[in-house]
Amino acid sequence: MDVDAYLSRIGLKGDISASLADLERLQRAHLTAVPFENLDVFHHRGVQTGVEWSVPKIVEAGRGGWCYELNGAFAALLEELGFKVKRLGATVLPGEESTIPDHLAIEVELDRPYLVDVGFGDSFISPLPLDSEGPHNGGVGEFGFAFHSGDTTLLSHQADEATVPQYRFGQKPHVSSDFDQSSLRLQTEPGLQWTEGPFATRLLDGGPDRVTLLRSTLKFRRNGVWAEEAIAEAEWPKALAHWFKMTP
Repeated sequence: MDVDAYLSRIGLKGDISASLADLERLQRAHLTAVPFENLDVFHHRGVQTGVEWSVPKIVEAGRGGWCYELNGAFAALLEELGFKVKRLGATVLPGEESTIPDHLAIEVELDRPYLVDVGFGDSFISPLPLDSEGPHNGGVGEFGFAFHSGDTTLLSHQADEATVPQYRFGQKPHVSSDFDQSSLRLQTEPGLQWTEGPFATRLLDGGPDRVTLLRSTLKFRRNGVWAEEAIAEAEWPKALAHWFKMTP
């Protein structure tokens, strides 16, 4: 991996240590520069789970992607920078009971284990300590863990006085090919958000402000308040280029 090129892609340069402060800096920079988007999936161009696919797509093509691409590439970058990384298999909630994970998340071991994610859309933007239930400040509200038997952990978001489950995950380490089956299903199954409409979302200036482009709507979160405007079909490529520096 060309680490300097990857860091340049996310707007960072200089020495980076395997520290909590730099881990959060990397996470927020990635969430700002590299959008969570489904354009390859929506247009049936096909995507893969390995870093030989995701890193060139992100670094050289200037694109984003979904969890297998974003967290897969980010995990590889962290390892190159000296972080101790474990790839976790998670199940997004609410969802069907399944033994096959449909989300890739990251555990980073520092003074304690931390959950990191740059491929889950509008969720936590700071590393979350994995050895405590919390609540923990995720940069966009409070997040917590529930630890269950069988080494299963549930991540939840405290939103508007309600606890909203995000995903559950185990402690078994995974490799990218473990997600091939879920990747294929999510690319081809009708009625899912991945296949029904195009979208892209990213942080603004390190967060917590955010911009999200949907099929007919452009949304902004600034100072915790969402605002939106209608986008005509003919204006969609222009909005995508302006806010995400991408073409459909």
